[in-house]
Amino acid sequence: MRASKPNNIRSCIVVIPAHNEESSIAKVIAKVPRWMNDVEVRVLVVNDGSTDQTEKIAASSGADYVYSYEQNRGLGAVIYFGLKQAYALGADIAVMIDADDEYPANEIPAVIQPILEDRADYVMGSRFLRPVQGMKLYRRLGNFCFTWLQSILLMKRITDGQTGFRAFNRAALRDLDIIHDYNYAQVLTLNLVRQGYRIHEVAISYQTRTAGDSFIRWYYVLKVLPAIWRELTTSPRDRAHGQSPTPLLFHKTIQSQS
Repeated sequence: MRASKPNNIRSCIVVIPAHNEESSIAKVIAKVPRWMNDVEVRVLVVNDGSTDQTEKIAASSGADYVYSYEQNRGLGAVIYFGLKQAYALGADIAVMIDADDEYPANEIPAVIQPILEDRADYVMGSRFLRPVQGMKLYRRLGNFCFTWLQSILLMKRITDGQTGFRAFNRAALRDLDIIHDYNYAQVLTLNLVRQGYRIHEVAISYQTRTAGDSFIRWYYVLKVLPAIWRELTTSPRDRAHGQSPTPLLFHKTIQSQS
């Protein structure tokens, strides 16, 4: 049983969505810093219907919580569940990062710093505030187009609207919504900024995926644009959430002993 933390210690939970990432999940977990001054860090993995050993490897590699779906639900659904579960577990700060090791988990301290200093409620780790090498052309173009669209809709310049490396304070964690199961990238930022939360970008390093497969396909645009429209035409505070924090296909919880 985990002892209660002193009043001056803050809790950060790192949420890692994973689908068939057995070759990289242990490496990502190992890179997560477990203490940052007065911040205690725990790792929460949401296994999205993997058919490989992702679940077992995550549990044996130091994850504090591993939740699994029987079937693949989609990145938006598992991110929503993971972030809301972090809130339920008492996180003062939550960080989301991918399981494929494209984003530098060791740079989490820099990403949460604006929240710790009360300069932001929601932080996005931007790959494009530094030179980027190795990113495929279609991904770079897609990122540019969707980031430009978000900047127009938000009336605020952002540089990396598709980033999978983000941090939230407790209030933003409580109020955020993701309006569809497929993805979160565009609608999450729109949702939080429309509610008045302060957004900030931090430069991060980036390396290309070396294993596993990206979920982005040719039909990505066809799924994302209608979701953006739904987000813009519904009230972020008055509507019901897009997914339940206790999804029907949720079937197993593994908690490592600490």
